[in-house]
Amino acid sequence: MDLGTAFSVKHARQRGVTPSRLRASDLDIPFRGVRQLRADPPDTVETRLLDSMDAYAQRMTEHEFFSHISAAVLWGMPLPRRMLRASTLDVAVIWPRRAPASQGVRGHALRPWMCEIVRHPEFGVSVSSPAATWAMLSSRYRSVDDAVVAGDAVIRDKMHRDDPPPLTTLTSLQLAADAGRRIRGGILRDALPLIHPRSRSRPESVMRLLLGRAGLSGFLPNFDVFDGDVWIAQVDFALPRILLALEYEGEHHLTDPVQWAKDIARVERLIELGWRVIRVTKADVFGAPELLVRRIRRAVDQGRWHT
Repeated sequence: MDLGTAFSVKHARQRGVTPSRLRASDLDIPFRGVRQLRADPPDTVETRLLDSMDAYAQRMTEHEFFSHISAAVLWGMPLPRRMLRASTLDVAVIWPRRAPASQGVRGHALRPWMCEIVRHPEFGVSVSSPAATWAMLSSRYRSVDDAVVAGDAVIRDKMHRDDPPPLTTLTSLQLAADAGRRIRGGILRDALPLIHPRSRSRPESVMRLLLGRAGLSGFLPNFDVFDGDVWIAQVDFALPRILLALEYEGEHHLTDPVQWAKDIARVERLIELGWRVIRVTKADVFGAPELLVRRIRRAVDQGRWHT
């Protein structure tokens, strides 16, 4: 009898599962009235939250939906580690219904004009829409950068054939921000002009903001380089007039030999075409951004001198 990895006690009893089986040691009790197969701890906080939401979904009422941080995780919005708490789910209802109250749940009663509710296309649960989720997180963002990174992710252009379509639009983000008074809503207003649809990751968004604050304007994100009519590469940031490219090397680039070989071949081809490539790491962006800015500024100045 397959009840899935998480199921309600009520459903299990209807399927003939005995009370003693529901007390077995291979089952956890994540929420009252729910059982979940015991497994090794997930690798990431996001996966733990998804598992927890799968469990809670077995007991959700028709009026409840996931919101705030939980909704952001469902939509794959990149959030700083400090915003994620694996032991707490955000579950909401529309006011005047009472906010859910349960161990491990942060309940919310939201005004109807402040939140759009949709059915998640992959997980099949009720959740605040991407735009509404982005806006309601204003109370949790510590900085404008946090809001920009999340906004970039949900309006991301489809840049390759296998990419998913954007989750929402910049206009929808604007409408959600203006839907009513939001806690620290100024962060949303300041973030909106900085959000860009051609950012493929959180580090790329942070890099773009870093370049902007440093006055290093003109860099184009995810720029396609051609040799005549032949596509050569898509570089993370490009200053085409001086043939300068910035490439962020994620950790998977360093640990995957096949990817590493492709990266080397791509960089060599760019160099053959006259491009200068600055390779950027996580330590550069998040550990010593001032040194990274200095390197890039020096390269820009040298490029101007040679053109």
